[in-house]
Amino acid sequence: MNSPTLARCGLWLRRLAEAAMALGMAGMVLAVFTNVVLRYVFDTGIVFYEELSRLLFVWLVCIGAIVTSVEHKHLGFDMLTSRLKGWPRTACAVLARLGIAYVMVLVAIGSWRQVEAGMESRSTVIGYPLALAAASTLVLAVGMLAVLAVQVLQRERPGAPHGKDEGLVE
Repeated sequence: MNSPTLARCGLWLRRLAEAAMALGMAGMVLAVFTNVVLRYVFDTGIVFYEELSRLLFVWLVCIGAIVTSVEHKHLGFDMLTSRLKGWPRTACAVLARLGIAYVMVLVAIGSWRQVEAGMESRSTVIGYPLALAAASTLVLAVGMLAVLAVQVLQRERPGAPHGKDEGLVE
């Protein structure tokens, strides 16, 4: 796949993720606001809204983490790497990528096991499979691994402001 096609695909996926986050946020706000009004004005509430807003929040956080990674806006600690040049900086960048990949593989494995276990369990109020909540972290891990792979292919340093990695030796 050539670079313009990959860029268009990435832009489309990013817009899809942002639309999903906007819908999730709107759903959460509507559910919580409606329940607050119902509780304080009418002394009642819609029971499943709390469970729904919790599920939406989990998905919102996971999708948001992927988008944040694409935009290079995750928190970073560069006190050491900002002082390094050449191969030590490259080594730190490679170690950081390997660490991120390792953790995301562990998250993916654990999430997959939770999805399998959650297929048999149902939520208390709404009755959706609990695998739906666990799937959010599986999507997070796979998405972050995909973003990391693209960054490696484009030779970007994690946390770099949309530029090429100055520390990687060509």
